[in-house]
Amino acid sequence: LPRLVREFVAQNNTSQIKHVIQILSQEFALSQHPHSRKGGLIGLAACSIALGKDSGLYLKELIEPVLTCFNDADSRLRYYACEALYNIVKVARGSVLPHFNVLFDGLSKLAADPDPNVKSGSELLDRLLKDIVTESNQFDLVGFIPLLRERIYSNNQYARQFIISWILVLESVPDINLLDYLPEILDGLFQILGDNSKEIRKMCEVALGEFLKEIKKNPSSVKFAEMANILVIHCQAVDELIQLTAMCWMREFIQLAGRVMLPYSSGILTAVLPCLSYDDRKKNIKEVANVCNQSLMKLVIPEDDEVDEAKQLMTLPAEPTLEESLSKPEAASSGESLSELDITALNQLLFFLCSSERIQVTLNLDGIVQVLDCHLHDTSIGMMTRIAVLKWLYHLYIKTPRKMFRHTDSLFPILLRTLSDESDEVILKDLEVLAEIASSPAGQTEGHGPSDGSDARPGAVELHVPARAGQLSSSGTKGLECSPSTPTMNSYFYKFMINLLKRFSSERKLLETRGAFIIRQLCLLLNAENIFHSMADILLREEDLKFASTMVHTLNTILLTSSELFQLRNQLKDLKTPESRNLFCCLYRSWCHNPVTTVSLCFLTQNYKHAYDLIQKFGDLEVTVDFLTEVDKLVQLIECPIFTYLRLQLLDVKNNPYLIKALYGLLMLLPQSSAFQLLSHRLQCVPNPELMQTADSTKPSAGFKRVTSSNIDYTELLQHFEKVQNKHLEARHQRAGRAEQLDRRVVL
Repeated sequence: LPRLVREFVAQNNTSQIKHVIQILSQEFALSQHPHSRKGGLIGLAACSIALGKDSGLYLKELIEPVLTCFNDADSRLRYYACEALYNIVKVARGSVLPHFNVLFDGLSKLAADPDPNVKSGSELLDRLLKDIVTESNQFDLVGFIPLLRERIYSNNQYARQFIISWILVLESVPDINLLDYLPEILDGLFQILGDNSKEIRKMCEVALGEFLKEIKKNPSSVKFAEMANILVIHCQAVDELIQLTAMCWMREFIQLAGRVMLPYSSGILTAVLPCLSYDDRKKNIKEVANVCNQSLMKLVIPEDDEVDEAKQLMTLPAEPTLEESLSKPEAASSGESLSELDITALNQLLFFLCSSERIQVTLNLDGIVQVLDCHLHDTSIGMMTRIAVLKWLYHLYIKTPRKMFRHTDSLFPILLRTLSDESDEVILKDLEVLAEIASSPAGQTEGHGPSDGSDARPGAVELHVPARAGQLSSSGTKGLECSPSTPTMNSYFYKFMINLLKRFSSERKLLETRGAFIIRQLCLLLNAENIFHSMADILLREEDLKFASTMVHTLNTILLTSSELFQLRNQLKDLKTPESRNLFCCLYRSWCHNPVTTVSLCFLTQNYKHAYDLIQKFGDLEVTVDFLTEVDKLVQLIECPIFTYLRLQLLDVKNNPYLIKALYGLLMLLPQSSAFQLLSHRLQCVPNPELMQTADSTKPSAGFKRVTSSNIDYTELLQHFEKVQNKHLEARHQRAGRAEQLDRRVVL
């Protein structure tokens, strides 16, 4: 047969050559008899060897019948087919590349063949074909990718190993740019990464690592956007290797592509945020996820807050050319070579410089807020995830306040509920977000005001909100007044105060355990005067008198003991300004819900005569154990450093008679207790006025002289105190009556 074929080649008799190949194919290789098929395969291989370099002209006729035998049920015959195709390919070499897809398809099936001899034969043929592809520069990658994309989803281990081996080969060929088609196969690669075989996982890990190296070297040719969602899916994989690898890729994508990744922020956050609460068993994933989260957050800039009804796309600014960047005198004089530059910064620069088109990027704020809101509602998420969510919200309110305030009404309830979180860190971050909402000028924009009627307030004691640089609309400032010296508070501030007090009222445990902590932190984040002014104003109209008394007691304790309120205490101590007197009157009216706190406020503001007048009224009140306990606590407070000035004023008996009378009044209220002994000993130290007389005793004492508080009607304040206490007395009687009726029903 070879001699006959060579004669036909010498005679250039192509028709006879085709006739011989046709007989070998139809009558032998495709015969029903197995021995005839074996003979046909041997004959086709011999024919190819005889044709030599001319075999490329007849490859289709030679290959097709051999490939058909790959599906034969007889394993021996499949081995003969491998051997025949090996000889055909070995002779034809580069001429077989136009038929590469059918060869690859056949080989991918043989790679999973159960017969070891067939598998061994297919591996020899596979290596030969790889050598040919590596040597050639005519490989049709575009035509091959659809087949690769289809075969990469095979579940067979051997087929997967075959696919990965070919990807590694193609990736190593300089003339073949597989990176352009990475979006087509990336999902399949991550699927293979989850294979049960350690060897296959390792091979796939190597392939992905090579691709990532190539991406870092040539970010300008990478289709980041087309692969972003693929990474988002696999960043949520159950398999730890898949998740870690996808997260590492995501980290590099965010750092290399920059704002190109912004449209996919909601998906990225969905994948990244839960990982931040992983324990040490998944420490690596947690660390990479944290970097992703931080890098993504930095991509949000103030320009994203541009308001446009058409939701205009943000266009990245034009970058200087590479030549301009590298020819700057600073770079030349620094003495640093290009290899010493920060590789990440250089890659990002190259990516933007090599882009022929200006990249349009838009921040999908609605999607981001929806993801953050869902995570806050999910009670099963970890503490670090909740903190990260709150950091994101705070960051968005700082960078994009106008757009964020569109979502404030929907976010506000869950932010308030988060104040009940078990973690102090979560509460601190939550308070930062709420404080930013309450103080941001963007919150005063028309149409974003509070919707619960919180601006319907009486004009007697009001909070004033001064405009800031003309940014605020006057539409939301109705009924909100305070001293001009305080910082701007928008229309959400008063809404926040109302809802915070409602939360304290409905969750007494929150008030007891975290109330002081929350209010103290708010005094650091916002203006303390505004907070106390507004809360006092709200409590003045509180219908639950018992809660009002408890809340006033809490606020008073904070006012008298917290270091955060040092400045506010000094402001109230002298009542020198109209603003401080206005604040005192506002606090006093609400402090009347609790008699003892009212006296302590008078002590703080050095209104000793009024304190004495109030104590005189205590004889008409119902003295309970709780009442005496509060008097006891007040005595303890008087001995604290905060009231040092008060104790020193006891030396000036002549100018402070009502202070001494007030203290004696408290002493008379107390039973024989430790507090009684403490105050009694203190009063015993008050000097005899005659012994304290000096040559200057006829002159008023400059050190202890009380500045008369003008414009304060103390008679009206005293009447208000009596009115409020009558309400409390009536409420206690009603509660006692209801309790008695309930007891009777139980007895009946």
